[in-house]
Amino acid sequence: MVPAAGSSERFSSTTDSLTPKQYAPLLGASVLEWSLRRLLAQNRIHAVVAVLASDDARWPSIASRLANPRLQSAVGGASRQLSVQNGLEHLVNQATPNDWVLVHDAARPCVTSDELQALFAALDAGAAGAVLATPIIDTVKRHRGATLETLDRQGLWRALTPQVFEFAALRHALDQATRSAVLVGDEAQAMERMGIVPAMVQGSPFNIKVTSFEDLAVASKILQMGTDAISETLAMRIGQGFDVHAFGAGDHIMLAGIRIQYARGVVAHSDGDVVIHALCDALLGALGQGDIGQHFPDSEQRYRGADSRIFLRAVALRMRAAGLELVNADITVLAEAPRIAAHRDAMVAALAADLGTIITRINIKATTTERLGFIGRGEGLAALVVVLLG
Repeated sequence: MVPAAGSSERFSSTTDSLTPKQYAPLLGASVLEWSLRRLLAQNRIHAVVAVLASDDARWPSIASRLANPRLQSAVGGASRQLSVQNGLEHLVNQATPNDWVLVHDAARPCVTSDELQALFAALDAGAAGAVLATPIIDTVKRHRGATLETLDRQGLWRALTPQVFEFAALRHALDQATRSAVLVGDEAQAMERMGIVPAMVQGSPFNIKVTSFEDLAVASKILQMGTDAISETLAMRIGQGFDVHAFGAGDHIMLAGIRIQYARGVVAHSDGDVVIHALCDALLGALGQGDIGQHFPDSEQRYRGADSRIFLRAVALRMRAAGLELVNADITVLAEAPRIAAHRDAMVAALAADLGTIITRINIKATTTERLGFIGRGEGLAALVVVLLG
Protein backbone atom coordinates (compact mmCIF):
# COMPACT_ATOMS: atom_id res chain seq x y z
CA MET A 1 0.00 0.00 0.00
CA VAL A 2 1.34 3.40 -1.00
CA PRO A 3 -0.48 6.40 0.56
CA ALA A 4 -0.16 9.27 -1.93
CA ALA A 5 -3.07 11.59 -1.19
CA GLY A 6 -1.13 14.39 0.50
CA SER A 7 -0.71 17.93 -0.86
CA SER A 8 2.99 18.14 0.21
CA GLU A 9 2.90 21.60 1.76
CA ARG A 10 6.49 21.32 3.05
CA PHE A 11 7.75 20.35 -0.40
CA SER A 12 5.77 23.12 -2.12
CA SER A 13 7.22 25.71 0.26
CA THR A 14 10.72 24.85 -1.00
CA THR A 15 9.90 25.00 -4.71
CA ASP A 16 7.06 27.48 -5.31
CA SER A 17 5.52 24.62 -7.28
CA LEU A 18 1.90 23.50 -7.15
CA THR A 19 3.02 19.91 -7.82
CA PRO A 20 2.86 17.55 -4.79
CA LYS A 21 6.18 15.82 -4.12
CA GLN A 22 4.85 12.40 -5.15
CA TYR A 23 4.31 13.79 -8.64
CA ALA A 24 7.55 15.76 -8.87
CA PRO A 25 9.55 14.73 -11.96
CA LEU A 26 12.44 12.37 -11.32
CA LEU A 27 14.59 10.99 -14.15
CA GLY A 28 11.83 10.84 -16.72
CA ALA A 29 9.09 9.65 -14.38
CA SER A 30 7.44 10.86 -11.16
CA VAL A 31 8.60 10.11 -7.63
CA LEU A 32 5.47 8.00 -7.14
CA GLU A 33 6.16 5.95 -10.27
CA TRP A 34 9.63 5.06 -9.04
CA SER A 35 8.21 3.96 -5.67
CA LEU A 36 5.51 1.85 -7.31
CA ARG A 37 7.95 0.23 -9.74
CA ARG A 38 10.16 -0.94 -6.88
CA LEU A 39 7.20 -2.76 -5.31
CA LEU A 40 5.76 -4.13 -8.55
CA ALA A 41 9.15 -5.68 -9.35
CA GLN A 42 8.72 -8.07 -6.38
CA ASN A 43 7.00 -11.35 -7.27
CA ARG A 44 5.99 -11.93 -3.63
CA ILE A 45 3.84 -8.79 -3.67
CA HIS A 46 0.41 -9.78 -4.98
CA ALA A 47 -1.14 -6.31 -5.27
CA VAL A 48 -0.03 -2.70 -4.97
CA VAL A 49 -2.65 -0.15 -3.92
CA ALA A 50 -1.97 3.54 -4.49
CA VAL A 51 -4.15 5.58 -2.12
CA LEU A 52 -4.91 8.88 -3.83
CA ALA A 53 -6.70 12.18 -3.39
CA SER A 54 -10.30 12.07 -4.63
CA ASP A 55 -9.60 14.71 -7.28
CA ASP A 56 -6.30 13.26 -8.48
CA ALA A 57 -6.11 13.95 -12.22
CA ARG A 58 -2.54 12.69 -12.68
CA TRP A 59 -3.17 9.05 -11.76
CA PRO A 60 -4.78 7.76 -15.00
CA SER A 61 -1.71 8.56 -17.07
CA ILE A 62 0.61 6.98 -14.50
CA ALA A 63 -1.51 3.83 -14.27
CA SER A 64 -1.49 3.64 -18.06
CA ARG A 65 2.30 3.92 -18.23
CA LEU A 66 2.84 1.27 -15.55
CA ALA A 67 0.20 -1.00 -17.13
CA ASN A 68 0.41 -3.67 -14.43
CA PRO A 69 -2.61 -5.84 -13.54
CA ARG A 70 -1.47 -5.95 -9.90
CA LEU A 71 -1.78 -2.17 -9.59
CA GLN A 72 -4.92 -0.83 -7.90
CA SER A 73 -6.07 2.50 -6.48
CA ALA A 74 -8.22 3.72 -3.60
CA VAL A 75 -9.37 7.10 -2.34
CA GLY A 76 -7.40 8.49 0.59
CA GLY A 77 -8.31 10.57 3.60
CA ALA A 78 -7.33 13.83 5.27
CA SER A 79 -4.24 12.30 6.87
CA ARG A 80 -1.80 9.49 6.14
CA GLN A 81 -3.41 7.48 8.93
CA LEU A 82 -6.87 7.78 7.40
CA SER A 83 -5.50 7.07 3.94
CA VAL A 84 -3.96 3.80 5.11
CA GLN A 85 -7.24 2.89 6.80
CA ASN A 86 -9.11 3.60 3.56
CA GLY A 87 -6.63 1.45 1.70
CA LEU A 88 -7.16 -1.40 4.13
CA GLU A 89 -10.93 -1.12 3.69
CA HIS A 90 -10.38 -1.33 -0.05
CA LEU A 91 -8.66 -4.69 0.52
CA VAL A 92 -11.31 -6.19 2.82
CA ASN A 93 -12.67 -8.51 0.13
CA GLN A 94 -9.23 -9.43 -1.19
CA ALA A 95 -7.05 -10.02 1.88
CA THR A 96 -7.18 -12.68 4.58
CA PRO A 97 -6.63 -11.68 8.23
CA ASN A 98 -3.08 -13.06 8.19
CA ASP A 99 -1.94 -11.58 4.88
CA TRP A 100 1.03 -9.26 5.19
CA VAL A 101 0.50 -5.62 4.23
CA LEU A 102 3.51 -3.47 3.36
CA VAL A 103 2.97 0.27 3.75
CA HIS A 104 5.49 2.33 1.79
CA ASP A 105 5.94 6.10 1.52
CA ALA A 106 5.10 7.40 -1.95
CA ALA A 107 8.07 9.75 -1.58
CA ARG A 108 10.69 7.01 -1.02
CA PRO A 109 11.67 6.15 -4.61
CA CYS A 110 15.07 4.64 -3.75
CA VAL A 111 14.05 1.57 -1.74
CA THR A 112 16.01 -1.44 -3.02
CA SER A 113 15.19 -5.03 -3.75
CA ASP A 114 17.70 -6.07 -1.09
CA GLU A 115 15.79 -4.08 1.54
CA LEU A 116 12.50 -5.68 0.53
CA GLN A 117 14.05 -9.14 0.59
CA ALA A 118 15.39 -8.46 4.10
CA LEU A 119 11.86 -7.57 5.24
CA PHE A 120 10.50 -10.79 3.74
CA ALA A 121 13.24 -12.79 5.47
CA ALA A 122 12.28 -11.29 8.86
CA LEU A 123 8.67 -12.31 8.32
CA ASP A 124 9.69 -15.78 7.18
CA ALA A 125 11.69 -16.10 10.41
CA GLY A 126 8.54 -15.58 12.48
CA ALA A 127 8.52 -11.83 13.21
CA ALA A 128 5.19 -10.29 14.23
CA GLY A 129 5.90 -7.47 11.78
CA ALA A 130 8.91 -5.67 10.41
CA VAL A 131 10.12 -2.10 9.97
CA LEU A 132 12.98 -0.93 7.79
CA ALA A 133 15.19 1.38 9.83
CA THR A 134 18.73 2.69 10.13
CA PRO A 135 20.63 3.19 13.39
CA ILE A 136 21.21 6.83 14.32
CA ILE A 137 24.94 7.50 14.09
CA ASP A 138 24.95 11.28 14.59
CA THR A 139 25.03 12.98 17.95
CA VAL A 140 21.44 13.80 18.87
CA LYS A 141 20.46 17.06 20.60
CA ARG A 142 17.17 18.11 22.16
CA HIS A 143 16.60 21.87 22.10
CA ARG A 144 13.89 23.28 24.35
CA GLY A 145 13.77 27.02 24.76
CA ALA A 146 16.95 28.03 26.57
CA THR A 147 18.08 24.45 27.26
CA LEU A 148 20.13 22.07 25.12
CA GLU A 149 20.46 18.41 25.96
CA THR A 150 22.59 15.68 24.38
CA LEU A 151 20.72 12.39 24.14
CA ASP A 152 22.12 8.89 24.36
CA ARG A 153 21.80 7.55 20.79
CA GLN A 154 22.33 3.95 21.89
CA GLY A 155 19.37 1.93 20.62
CA LEU A 156 17.90 4.82 18.60
CA TRP A 157 16.81 4.08 15.06
CA ARG A 158 15.44 6.18 12.20
CA ALA A 159 12.30 4.54 10.85
CA LEU A 160 12.02 4.07 7.08
CA THR A 161 9.47 2.28 4.92
CA PRO A 162 8.11 -0.19 3.99
CA GLN A 163 6.66 -1.27 7.31
CA VAL A 164 4.93 -4.67 7.28
CA PHE A 165 2.16 -6.06 9.50
CA GLU A 166 -0.68 -8.56 9.29
CA PHE A 167 -3.79 -7.20 7.62
CA ALA A 168 -6.28 -7.72 10.46
CA ALA A 169 -3.88 -6.60 13.20
CA LEU A 170 -2.92 -3.40 11.39
CA ARG A 171 -6.54 -2.60 10.57
CA HIS A 172 -7.51 -3.03 14.22
CA ALA A 173 -4.56 -1.01 15.54
CA LEU A 174 -5.26 1.96 13.25
CA ASP A 175 -8.98 1.82 14.01
CA GLN A 176 -8.26 1.93 17.76
CA ALA A 177 -5.88 4.86 17.34
CA THR A 178 -8.43 6.81 15.31
CA ARG A 179 -11.24 6.06 17.78
CA SER A 180 -8.99 7.33 20.59
CA ALA A 181 -8.20 10.48 18.60
CA VAL A 182 -4.53 9.49 18.49
CA LEU A 183 -2.62 10.57 15.37
CA VAL A 184 0.22 8.08 14.98
CA GLY A 185 3.46 8.92 13.22
CA ASP A 186 3.60 5.61 11.38
CA GLU A 187 2.03 2.17 11.32
CA ALA A 188 4.56 0.78 13.79
CA GLN A 189 3.42 3.28 16.42
CA ALA A 190 -0.18 2.08 16.04
CA MET A 191 0.99 -1.51 16.50
CA GLU A 192 3.13 -0.58 19.51
CA ARG A 193 -0.03 0.72 21.19
CA MET A 194 -1.42 -2.82 20.83
CA GLY A 195 1.68 -4.33 22.45
CA ILE A 196 3.13 -5.69 19.19
CA VAL A 197 6.88 -5.24 18.75
CA PRO A 198 8.05 -5.51 15.13
CA ALA A 199 11.48 -6.66 14.01
CA MET A 200 13.86 -3.81 13.19
CA VAL A 201 15.39 -4.60 9.81
CA GLN A 202 18.40 -2.52 8.89
CA GLY A 203 17.76 -0.59 5.72
CA SER A 204 19.92 1.54 3.49
CA PRO A 205 20.75 5.19 4.27
CA PHE A 206 20.06 5.77 0.56
CA ASN A 207 16.37 4.99 1.15
CA ILE A 208 15.67 8.71 1.46
CA LYS A 209 12.33 10.45 1.71
CA VAL A 210 11.79 13.34 -0.70
CA THR A 211 10.59 16.28 1.39
CA SER A 212 12.31 19.25 -0.28
CA PHE A 213 13.54 20.44 -3.64
CA GLU A 214 17.13 19.46 -2.80
CA ASP A 215 16.11 15.87 -2.05
CA LEU A 216 15.19 15.36 -5.71
CA ALA A 217 18.77 15.96 -6.80
CA VAL A 218 20.00 13.47 -4.17
CA ALA A 219 17.42 10.88 -5.22
CA SER A 220 18.37 11.22 -8.88
CA LYS A 221 22.03 10.55 -8.09
CA ILE A 222 21.14 7.52 -5.96
CA LEU A 223 18.99 6.09 -8.73
CA GLN A 224 21.72 6.75 -11.30
CA MET A 225 24.16 4.74 -9.19
CA GLY A 226 21.83 1.77 -9.33
CA THR A 227 21.00 1.47 -13.02
CA ASP A 228 22.60 1.86 -16.42
CA ALA A 229 19.25 2.42 -18.09
CA ILE A 230 19.34 6.12 -17.31
CA SER A 231 23.01 6.75 -18.00
CA GLU A 232 22.06 8.90 -20.95
CA THR A 233 21.04 11.62 -18.50
CA LEU A 234 24.72 12.22 -17.79
CA ALA A 235 25.26 13.48 -21.36
CA MET A 236 25.43 17.17 -22.19
CA ARG A 237 22.15 18.66 -23.39
CA ILE A 238 21.65 21.78 -25.55
CA GLY A 239 18.39 23.70 -25.80
CA GLN A 240 17.23 26.90 -27.46
CA GLY A 241 14.22 29.10 -26.82
CA PHE A 242 12.61 32.16 -28.39
CA ASP A 243 9.76 34.35 -27.19
CA VAL A 244 8.15 37.56 -28.40
CA HIS A 245 5.48 39.92 -27.05
CA ALA A 246 3.82 42.99 -28.52
CA PHE A 247 3.79 46.24 -26.61
CA GLY A 248 0.46 47.33 -25.12
CA ALA A 249 -0.98 49.43 -22.35
CA GLY A 250 1.04 49.72 -19.16
CA ASP A 251 3.89 51.46 -17.40
CA HIS A 252 6.51 48.73 -17.03
CA ILE A 253 8.02 45.62 -18.54
CA MET A 254 9.21 42.46 -16.74
CA LEU A 255 12.53 41.14 -17.97
CA ALA A 256 14.31 38.22 -16.24
CA GLY A 257 12.12 38.77 -13.21
CA ILE A 258 13.02 42.46 -12.88
CA ARG A 259 10.45 45.26 -13.19
CA ILE A 260 11.69 47.92 -15.60
CA GLN A 261 9.80 51.19 -15.84
CA TYR A 262 8.74 52.02 -19.41
CA ALA A 263 6.08 54.02 -21.19
CA ARG A 264 4.34 50.83 -22.32
CA GLY A 265 3.58 47.33 -21.11
CA VAL A 266 3.24 44.06 -23.03
CA VAL A 267 0.26 42.04 -24.20
CA ALA A 268 0.44 38.67 -22.44
CA HIS A 269 -1.53 36.14 -20.42
CA SER A 270 1.08 36.06 -17.64
CA ASP A 271 3.46 38.94 -16.89
CA GLY A 272 4.94 38.69 -20.38
CA ASP A 273 8.57 38.19 -19.35
CA VAL A 274 10.13 37.25 -22.71
CA VAL A 275 13.50 36.41 -21.15
CA ILE A 276 12.11 33.87 -18.70
CA HIS A 277 9.70 32.43 -21.25
CA ALA A 278 12.51 31.87 -23.76
CA LEU A 279 14.76 30.50 -21.01
CA CYS A 280 12.08 28.02 -19.90
CA ASP A 281 11.65 26.86 -23.49
CA ALA A 282 15.41 26.40 -23.86
CA LEU A 283 15.62 24.36 -20.65
CA LEU A 284 12.60 22.23 -21.52
CA GLY A 285 14.05 21.67 -24.98
CA ALA A 286 17.33 20.46 -23.50
CA LEU A 287 15.38 18.12 -21.22
CA GLY A 288 13.23 16.85 -24.07
CA GLN A 289 10.10 17.86 -22.18
CA GLY A 290 8.11 20.03 -24.58
CA ASP A 291 7.67 23.75 -24.14
CA ILE A 292 6.33 26.34 -21.71
CA GLY A 293 2.88 26.34 -23.30
CA GLN A 294 2.55 22.63 -22.63
CA HIS A 295 3.33 22.94 -18.92
CA PHE A 296 1.75 26.36 -18.22
CA PRO A 297 -0.99 26.82 -20.83
CA ASP A 298 -2.52 30.26 -21.29
CA SER A 299 -5.93 28.56 -21.24
CA GLU A 300 -5.61 28.17 -17.45
CA GLN A 301 -6.95 31.09 -15.44
CA ARG A 302 -4.49 30.51 -12.56
CA TYR A 303 -1.64 31.68 -14.82
CA ARG A 304 -3.27 34.98 -15.74
CA GLY A 305 -0.90 37.75 -14.67
CA ALA A 306 1.38 35.15 -13.05
CA ASP A 307 4.94 35.95 -12.05
CA SER A 308 7.04 34.12 -14.65
CA ARG A 309 9.66 33.29 -12.02
CA ILE A 310 7.20 30.65 -10.79
CA PHE A 311 7.49 28.97 -14.20
CA LEU A 312 11.29 29.11 -14.12
CA ARG A 313 11.50 27.58 -10.65
CA ALA A 314 9.22 24.74 -11.73
CA VAL A 315 11.36 24.08 -14.81
CA ALA A 316 14.50 24.21 -12.66
CA LEU A 317 12.90 21.53 -10.51
CA ARG A 318 12.54 19.34 -13.59
CA MET A 319 16.16 19.98 -14.54
CA ARG A 320 17.46 18.90 -11.14
CA ALA A 321 15.12 15.92 -11.06
CA ALA A 322 16.75 14.76 -14.29
CA GLY A 323 20.12 14.88 -12.54
CA LEU A 324 21.25 17.85 -14.62
CA GLU A 325 22.41 21.37 -13.87
CA LEU A 326 22.98 24.51 -15.87
CA VAL A 327 26.42 24.72 -17.45
CA ASN A 328 25.67 28.08 -19.02
CA ALA A 329 22.90 30.19 -20.53
CA ASP A 330 23.43 32.83 -23.22
CA ILE A 331 20.52 35.26 -23.45
CA THR A 332 19.91 37.96 -26.07
CA VAL A 333 17.20 40.59 -25.66
CA LEU A 334 16.04 42.05 -28.98
CA ALA A 335 14.47 45.50 -28.53
CA GLU A 336 14.88 49.13 -29.55
CA ALA A 337 13.78 50.03 -26.03
CA PRO A 338 13.87 49.86 -23.08
CA ARG A 339 17.61 49.75 -22.46
CA ILE A 340 18.68 47.03 -20.05
CA ALA A 341 22.30 47.91 -19.21
CA ALA A 342 21.42 49.38 -15.82
CA HIS A 343 19.37 46.30 -14.94
CA ARG A 344 21.63 43.52 -16.25
CA ASP A 345 23.23 42.60 -12.91
CA ALA A 346 19.86 42.36 -11.15
CA MET A 347 18.49 40.27 -14.02
CA VAL A 348 21.39 37.82 -13.87
CA ALA A 349 21.11 37.56 -10.08
CA ALA A 350 17.38 36.79 -10.24
CA LEU A 351 17.81 34.06 -12.84
CA ALA A 352 20.76 32.51 -10.98
CA ALA A 353 18.74 32.39 -7.76
CA ASP A 354 15.80 30.65 -9.44
CA LEU A 355 18.05 28.17 -11.24
CA GLY A 356 20.18 27.48 -8.17
CA THR A 357 23.41 28.36 -9.94
CA ILE A 358 26.19 30.96 -9.87
CA ILE A 359 25.90 34.25 -11.76
CA THR A 360 28.94 33.55 -13.94
CA ARG A 361 26.98 30.83 -15.73
CA ILE A 362 24.44 33.33 -17.10
CA ASN A 363 25.14 35.96 -19.74
CA ILE A 364 22.61 38.59 -20.81
CA LYS A 365 23.14 40.95 -23.71
CA ALA A 366 20.90 43.13 -25.84
CA THR A 367 20.72 44.21 -29.44
CA THR A 368 18.44 46.19 -31.72
CA THR A 369 17.31 45.24 -35.22
CA GLU A 370 18.59 48.51 -36.74
CA ARG A 371 15.00 49.76 -36.90
CA LEU A 372 13.99 46.89 -39.18
CA GLY A 373 10.85 44.81 -38.73
CA PHE A 374 8.29 44.96 -35.92
CA ILE A 375 11.03 45.26 -33.29
CA GLY A 376 12.66 48.10 -35.18
CA ARG A 377 9.31 49.85 -35.43
CA GLY A 378 8.92 49.66 -31.65
CA GLU A 379 5.92 47.31 -31.79
CA GLY A 380 7.33 44.73 -29.40
CA LEU A 381 10.39 42.93 -28.06
CA ALA A 382 11.81 39.41 -28.06
CA ALA A 383 14.40 37.19 -26.40
CA LEU A 384 16.60 34.39 -27.73
CA VAL A 385 18.20 31.90 -25.32
CA VAL A 386 20.66 29.01 -25.73
CA VAL A 387 21.49 26.75 -22.77
CA LEU A 388 23.85 23.87 -22.07
CA LEU A 389 23.00 21.36 -19.35
CA GLY A 390 25.27 18.71 -17.95
